[in-house]
Amino acid sequence: MVMTDRDRQISLFLAAHGWDGSPQVLHGDASQRRFLRLTAPERSAVLMDAPLPEHRTGAFVALSALLNRLGLSAPQVLAVDAAHGLVLLEDFGDARMGARLDDGADPGPLLDLAVDVLIELQQTFTLDDPAAAALPRYDASLFLEQLDLFPQLVPAHYGLTVDAAAAAAFRTAWTAPLHDACEGPQSLLLRDYFADNLMLLPDRPGVRACGLLDFQDAGIGPVAYDLVSLLEDARRDIAPANVDRCLERYRAAFPYARGAGFAQSCSVLAAVRHCRIIAVFVRLAAAGRERYLNHLPRLWRLLEGHLDEPPLQPVAAWLDIHLPQDRRTG
Repeated sequence: MVMTDRDRQISLFLAAHGWDGSPQVLHGDASQRRFLRLTAPERSAVLMDAPLPEHRTGAFVALSALLNRLGLSAPQVLAVDAAHGLVLLEDFGDARMGARLDDGADPGPLLDLAVDVLIELQQTFTLDDPAAAALPRYDASLFLEQLDLFPQLVPAHYGLTVDAAAAAAFRTAWTAPLHDACEGPQSLLLRDYFADNLMLLPDRPGVRACGLLDFQDAGIGPVAYDLVSLLEDARRDIAPANVDRCLERYRAAFPYARGAGFAQSCSVLAAVRHCRIIAVFVRLAAAGRERYLNHLPRLWRLLEGHLDEPPLQPVAAWLDIHLPQDRRTG
């Protein structure tokens, strides 16, 4: 087997930090990052191979330090070569929360733990934390920018055409509801907070029993976003009774979450996330990763569950014109 330049970079990096042998490829994510497990007698580690600028290696390292400082469990960074996108990490093992849910584990304690992590994070992190200055702001402008992918890719996936004027109308439909949804309380927003990015660490106490992954795109944003990311999972159904219980657990910690404004913010931000993920999954499928299309029916169902909300009526109207229900669910 011919060794590529990338293979050589990895080999040199690992050798410099006392590792040799053949690493084991682990579960990846929707990006082009790879994760490789390294093993030796009585120790192991994980190599994150993240060669592209959009993998934000430096942000991952900084956020790992921040999350651990806040009393949560992010992988400790053992070594880093930022120039080549290589990070040697603490090994959290294989107990992924998403896999446990898919295997039929009782979702109650697992989801409760995940909600408790959000509560701890949002109670502990403050906007005047020195780390906050370097983080992106998930405000209405950034959400609108991320939504631009939807009219670019999704109608074409269903054999429909959307011109520039219609794409601009899609952004306009979202503008007012997003500005309102982003007006409420702000905290550290992890962005991809769902069961597949959470590890179970039973030897650790309290919220540290939940290991956090895939947080390099974190920023400052509305507190509801990570909550709906967890409870309206794109990859698996969560029973309404579990959703309601988790929402009540969150409301008990934050009285403001009992108001109608917070509920409306949850709906708008959930709908934003579902639109973004639909577009991302369509893009992945076009690049040969068709398995992501299996999740589209669930995502459309989750999205449509919010379109009756008054702030989202312009979005619903746009979809009825440019992506009729019989096309998007057919």
